[in-house]
Amino acid sequence: MPQIKSAMKRVKTIEKANNRNASQLSTMRSAIKKFKAAQAAGNEEAADLLKAATRAIDMASTKGLIHANKAGRDKSRLNKMMAK
Repeated sequence: MPQIKSAMKRVKTIEKANNRNASQLSTMRSAIKKFKAAQAAGNEEAADLLKAATRAIDMASTKGLIHANKAGRDKSRLNKMMAK
């Protein structure tokens, strides 16, 4: 446990950031899973879910949660799934 006041504040700040980052990553992964499930089932709403998943991936990339190359790779794979 830190003894210095600024270090105590950093612990709180880091904890908040970790929670926020975990939430955003979870949202991104959920959006991807929803799209994949809809695509496998052949739902017409798959196009809307693709848009939501792409947006979630872009948001995670912008926030620095995932690397830009991973974001591009994931979006490419989802678009390729949609094309089939």
